[in-house]
Amino acid sequence: MKADGTETIIAGDLGGTKTLLALYHEKSGRFALLRDATYPSRGHQTFEEILDDFLAAGPAETIDAACFDVAGPVSEGRVQTTNLPWLLDERALASKLATPRVKLLNDLEATAYGMLHLPASDLVCLHPGATPARPGHIAVIAAGTGLGEAYLFWDGTGHHPVASEGGHADFAPRNDVEIGLLRWLRDKLGGGHVSYERVLSGPGLFGVYEYLRDSGAAPESDALKTALQGGGDPSAAVSRAALEHGDALANRTLDVFCELYGAEAGNMALRCLTTGGVYLGGGIAPKILPALQRGFVRGYLDKGRFAKLLGDIPVHVSLEPRTALLGAANFALRL
Repeated sequence: MKADGTETIIAGDLGGTKTLLALYHEKSGRFALLRDATYPSRGHQTFEEILDDFLAAGPAETIDAACFDVAGPVSEGRVQTTNLPWLLDERALASKLATPRVKLLNDLEATAYGMLHLPASDLVCLHPGATPARPGHIAVIAAGTGLGEAYLFWDGTGHHPVASEGGHADFAPRNDVEIGLLRWLRDKLGGGHVSYERVLSGPGLFGVYEYLRDSGAAPESDALKTALQGGGDPSAAVSRAALEHGDALANRTLDVFCELYGAEAGNMALRCLTTGGVYLGGGIAPKILPALQRGFVRGYLDKGRFAKLLGDIPVHVSLEPRTALLGAANFALRL
């Protein structure tokens, strides 16, 4: 810490595709971004390579605290990344940065903590819940490349992030269409385990489309068929066909996807009684916001005798792509 009370903090969001690092000056809870950089994760054998490059690219700074979020389960200060050959250790990073204040968080822990620091302008309300809002635990669910889930535990005065691998829990269908989807996915996986991530993710969205197409829910349009054959992200192509062109099969796909998104968000709210709210992160929700506004709440409130309880719990979508980085930076202040 400098004589004027300013601290220098480094935060990082370490993903399978890209790694984002940022250097901040912080004073009295206010952050000033000094610089940031994005690196292709797979272009580096270790995270330390990226860290060395980032630190060497600017003026020398004495680091007061550091927090990095990582896609993978963190145990005793160590994590083997899920989609990279990186092994990270808090003690090794503390030695490298010459500060004992270093923390590794699961990426969804950081996303969850970041939700607490978003301005209202970065949030869209899907469901208002009770007025006034009630304090309590918070659930965070984020569909993207995979499905992340985490909680914010309320201790009566503040929130603390809690990691989870709930996205890999069993997919629980609620109606005949979803039962058919489960059977289709089991066949596709050779009879293997079907998790919520197999449905609520980028690949999962396209899987829903393939199932509905194969089961004859609606005919596949020539335009979308051509778009899918052209390469690129098939889930993005389906979403564009629905939202920009009104494609019937694509619209049906988003309806099923969004109701399932709501159903699992509701499950999370029930499991931990998250009276403080439910937040949606990840890259998919902002891109399909009109579809979520149309169908999410149907799945969310479909809880029988507990529909009234869910009705009192608000739901918001984060529009900020750097929510996890923001969470990591703010968590560093707690160290």
